[in-house]
Amino acid sequence: MPRDPLPIIDAHAHFWDLQTGTYPWLCDAPPIAFRYGDYAKIRRTYLPDDHRGDSRDFNIVGLVHIEAEYNPGDPIGETRWLSQLAVREGLPSACVCQAWLDREDVADVLAAQAAFTLVRGIRHKPVAAADPRDARRGAAGSMDDPQWRRGYALLAEHGLSFDLQTPYWHLAAAAELASDFPGTQIIINHAGLPADRSEDGLADWRNALETCATLPNVALKISGIGLPGRAWTREDNGPIVRDAIGIFGADRCIFASNFPVDSLVADYRTIISGFRAITADFAVDDVQKLFHDNAARIYRIL
Repeated sequence: MPRDPLPIIDAHAHFWDLQTGTYPWLCDAPPIAFRYGDYAKIRRTYLPDDHRGDSRDFNIVGLVHIEAEYNPGDPIGETRWLSQLAVREGLPSACVCQAWLDREDVADVLAAQAAFTLVRGIRHKPVAAADPRDARRGAAGSMDDPQWRRGYALLAEHGLSFDLQTPYWHLAAAAELASDFPGTQIIINHAGLPADRSEDGLADWRNALETCATLPNVALKISGIGLPGRAWTREDNGPIVRDAIGIFGADRCIFASNFPVDSLVADYRTIISGFRAITADFAVDDVQKLFHDNAARIYRIL
């Protein structure tokens, strides 16, 4: 296959070196419960050359590293390692780092993270229910938690964005968060995790996205939309992609690979070619925004 000339910023990818870094979910036994099931395949070192090999059919001009649940006792350690990696390898182009917003040391951690030129934002997964029937507002560690919100309020002081990974049944809280802190950019990860592909599940997912899309400081990252036990296909994921873009618009959506995690459901070519095929009838300018321009703007990649 000829190399696709479209310039792409992969806005959600991970690197890790299991020989030098500590990642409890990748290194410890037994493995944690994981949304894609068995993840033994990715419990190995993954570095820029591995990503270059996986993405060789595409014109990757930038990459945003999203924190990979590094040792929570040393949130700066991953950022320090990534900064050294970027000097040696030219990747990542930017990173979204770890900070625990409800910890007592959050102010110091955010100040330290913001001092790295590579850092654009943070990700801290708020407490979430595993099932929509169990979802409750106001839980400790959730987006409603006053202590968590006090930590979140500090992001604006450092000009940091927030990557939000939470299932769609918690997006009403995200919309309130965006409204209460309009100066902080939120990027919803993995399209709001539309795992329930039933008619009712998809209706609830679309309604949740519509609530968030009313807030101008919320963007949507279309990544990580594979299904456990199923190969990634356009038939499964095309409606998700098109509905997501229909709700948020081409100016506020970003395509990304979620590699190497999504290698559990497809190779890189399948996912990116799938996004290309799903949007084949889109205007050229909109395709450029989805694959490159929006990520460049939101993550400030020059």
